[in-house]
Amino acid sequence: MRVLTFGLSLLLLAGASQTVLAADPDNGETLAKRWCTGCHVVSGDQSKGTDIAPSFSSIATRPNFDEDKLATFLLEPHPKMSNMALSREETKNLASFIALQKRP
Repeated sequence: MRVLTFGLSLLLLAGASQTVLAADPDNGETLAKRWCTGCHVVSGDQSKGTDIAPSFSSIATRPNFDEDKLATFLLEPHPKMSNMALSREETKNLASFIALQKRP
């Protein structure tokens, strides 16, 4: 009985943690508009970024696009990006928003 109770407890905790860790693309959009529009075209209503930074839709449509890998990459930006010092949750939110920019 204890094993069953323990197993059910683990399942409940695992399910709860998945809910808490769900990305929020609306917050990601807010972050994108604050930090990224200077270089990237972040959505369809923006007409211009820079020539050196890809649009979010082009990032999202790359064959090797992976939302989790992008979130991890954003934790340690490359030299051409400003140091935004985003939290892990914020990078997940931003990556989730970028994933929604996928256009056929």
